[in-house]
Amino acid sequence: MEKFSGKVVALLMAISLLVGAGGSYAVLSFVQHRGEAATATATANSAVSSDKDTAKIKAIHDLIEKQYFRKVGSSKLYDGAINGMIEALNDPFSSYMNAKTASDFTQSLSSSFQGIGAEVQMVGKQVTIVSPIKGSPAEKAGLKPKDQIMTINGKSTEGLDINEAVNKIRGKKGTVVKIGIKRPGVNDELNFAIKRDNIPIRTVDSKIIKHNGQPIGYIAITQFNENTDQEFSKALSKLEGDGMKGLIIDVRGNPGGYLQAVEKIGNLLVPSNKPIVQIEDRAGKKQPFYSNLKKKKNYPVTALIDGGSASASEILAGALHEAAGYPLIGVKSFGKGTVQQGIELSDKSELKLTTDKWLTPDGHWIHKKGIKPTIEVKQPDYFYVAPITLKKGKTLKADETSAAVADAQKMLQAAGNNPGRTDGYFSTQTVQAVKAFQKAQKLPVTGVINQKTADALQQATLTAIKNQKNDRQLNAALQEIANEIK
Repeated sequence: MEKFSGKVVALLMAISLLVGAGGSYAVLSFVQHRGEAATATATANSAVSSDKDTAKIKAIHDLIEKQYFRKVGSSKLYDGAINGMIEALNDPFSSYMNAKTASDFTQSLSSSFQGIGAEVQMVGKQVTIVSPIKGSPAEKAGLKPKDQIMTINGKSTEGLDINEAVNKIRGKKGTVVKIGIKRPGVNDELNFAIKRDNIPIRTVDSKIIKHNGQPIGYIAITQFNENTDQEFSKALSKLEGDGMKGLIIDVRGNPGGYLQAVEKIGNLLVPSNKPIVQIEDRAGKKQPFYSNLKKKKNYPVTALIDGGSASASEILAGALHEAAGYPLIGVKSFGKGTVQQGIELSDKSELKLTTDKWLTPDGHWIHKKGIKPTIEVKQPDYFYVAPITLKKGKTLKADETSAAVADAQKMLQAAGNNPGRTDGYFSTQTVQAVKAFQKAQKLPVTGVINQKTADALQQATLTAIKNQKNDRQLNAALQEIANEIK
């Protein structure tokens, strides 16, 4: 593999810490210095190496290149060897990207990009949704955390690495990508046709919510990019200027991003008595990072988390709870507790390698465990339904039993029509609920669900989800803040 020997160059964004579940970067100086030294050593060793294993790889490369019955490019063989080494790690967060993929990935970190807006990772050998970005086509279509992507445009994802899958999913605005999903607890494969769009780069939304006459601030963080801490700081200052009496920070569905942004937000909210986060290397050496804040805010704070809250979101949630003593409301978070370094090679390809763990302020490693909320609150069942996509000419009707019927029943509940049950059996009461819904929507009143009725049910469900009164987790947070306001 001599084409890379001695040619490792400046590291992408210096040496960077990848803390997003599917991949985003941040910089911490101690890791940078350690990483630069390690890279320099590796480069020097590579330049003079006569290692037998390296020689074997070179020999196999030459044999294939000269004697294989088809011509194979040298770069393809070396890329394959590199990917084989990465695969041997059995680590979904370490990966190798060729120059084009690395360029596309870097662009998506700092500017808007065109695609469906879903963070993904490898779970075993399966491309899996971590979280759809809020407001993205993926979220609007109904993709959920832990959905496994089985097909892309009708072709199996078997054998694809994470970067190949992402490149197939991304595309020009206005074009459609068809994705086949296997969802935990659902027997049938779910099919989605999602129109690609510009994925928004604005990562912070804020507002005042009146609860029992009290103004309570609300800040939602959709991901942590290079501008998030600035957006957050402006939003916080405005809410404080507007006289808020308490603050809710919402990182539900936030797949992570720049650790720098988490640190800077932590400096606004987390007192310095405990670290915001601790980084632990493979030797067990821990490096804590503290804020400069001397004392907590003079108003109550709480945070919202769910199964789509990953990595940098979990760092913030852990700091808010363990270092600042603020409650967390929702359901258990994703559970991503490792740190990756990104190293750019001389041909602009890039290696992302897991090098460290991150720990909460109290030293907990939440990897594959997640962070449990202090107050567990689950959303209504219809928050988790899949859109119903029927084959041409097919319908759902009385006496049938299927996962699609179960989803339709939950959607009927969202629309205010009681189906009597949600177990997937199309009962007489379900028929009556469908008829009532169709009448209200000015659709043909048949009691049978065709694609037009299914689409109307999906729209009614999205409307219900957006209605604040149906958001049990947010309402629980509002009540928790109200209880603490003096």
